[in-house]
Amino acid sequence: MGSLSKEVQQQSLSPFGHAVAGALGALVALTITYPLDIVKTKLQVQSKSTSIDQDTPYYNSTLDAIYKILATEGITGLYAGLPAGLIGVASTNFAYFYWYSAIRSYYQRTRSSNPSTAAELFLGALAGALAQIFTIPVSVITTRQQTVTTRERKDLVGTANEIISEDGVTGLWRGLKPSLILCVNPAITYGAFERAKAAILKKQGGEDLSPASAFWLGAFSKTLATVVTYPYIMAKVRLQWRPPKRGMQAQITKAVLSQAILFYAKEYTTRYTLLMFAFITRLWISRRRMEI
Repeated sequence: MGSLSKEVQQQSLSPFGHAVAGALGALVALTITYPLDIVKTKLQVQSKSTSIDQDTPYYNSTLDAIYKILATEGITGLYAGLPAGLIGVASTNFAYFYWYSAIRSYYQRTRSSNPSTAAELFLGALAGALAQIFTIPVSVITTRQQTVTTRERKDLVGTANEIISEDGVTGLWRGLKPSLILCVNPAITYGAFERAKAAILKKQGGEDLSPASAFWLGAFSKTLATVVTYPYIMAKVRLQWRPPKRGMQAQITKAVLSQAILFYAKEYTTRYTLLMFAFITRLWISRRRMEI
């Protein structure tokens, strides 16, 4: 086992490996922060008419929304649409980390240097755009499940069929344009993270961040990205009548906590993913030798 750990330390993950580690980290992060995701979405889709609709609760703040959801729907109300959300976040982060790692590695090979800040932002936005094109249908389904009443809520397949029956297949890509513009959000997040990471590692003379350092760097970089792009996030989910501060508290809390946990978890899952790949490689080599 010791020699296997040494092998792991000498290896770096492929784009596929980074995708697996990123997806696993995102699953952990979303499971922990999902109630805030529900609240954030409900606050952002409220319109002025909601306040006079007797059948639809009106939420004044993050805590008020949590209290009212628990009172009307119970604990399950805070996890409505979780299966679709997990599929969505796993697929989105798998696609993002795959494309980001692949594009960044290609850049480093062809330029023989690390990307500049501008290049880092461009690479992150390009990876985010590719990820969004492939995964936005699950995001559309999750948002629908989070915002309908309990009696109207359907399962993953039922919600997808409902959207298709109303808007056609293209309805599953609703919001793609603002989503593509919002690719600057992960670009800022990962760009800031990589630049800060490089500076810290250079100062410390190390090769890897500790999970705790990754957590705080992730929190900082996501806060920066969310503050910069929040007006467009708000427009995307149709916050129609209040100024940007409405829903921003839940947005920042959820986004920052989720991203920080993701980076924290990814530092662990990266190591275990490397260990798993090294173990599988060793088994394959041993089997080939036995066959020969």
